[in-house]
Amino acid sequence: MTAEQSGTHSARLAELGITLPAAPAAAGSYLPTARTGNLVFTAGQLPFVDGVLAGTGKVGDAVSVEDANAYARLCAVNALAAVHAAVGIDAVVRVVKVVGFVASAEGFTGQPGVINGASDLLVEVFGEAGRHARSAVGVSELPLGTPVEVEMIVEVR
Repeated sequence: MTAEQSGTHSARLAELGITLPAAPAAAGSYLPTARTGNLVFTAGQLPFVDGVLAGTGKVGDAVSVEDANAYARLCAVNALAAVHAAVGIDAVVRVVKVVGFVASAEGFTGQPGVINGASDLLVEVFGEAGRHARSAVGVSELPLGTPVEVEMIVEVR
């Protein structure tokens, strides 16, 4: 039985070979997620793997678009981990909004292609319910020198 037949997002993640990590703790005076009504907002997520930042630098300079796209995917996995810790991944009805920040070298204008890494993952996991409104923003610097940061809003049961 496929994940689509079983109807669970956790089954689809398993089918894709994705294991959600432990949700990252807040690094300051904020929450990893905040719920109001049927919406869960995540804090910005960085591309951590096992507690280690996957890369640093600016996209279009030290970081390739392909690597940054993969980092955006990791950010989305970490955001899903935060949602899972808050309400359980199978409670997600749809992804509403994604905001991606890209530490950009001067003249770099490919932010949408970078954040596609997060958007594509969400569609792979949730199908049509993973399609969302989105902003892809170029910035001069991000925390810890990370190339990418992603936050999202999901609707839940």
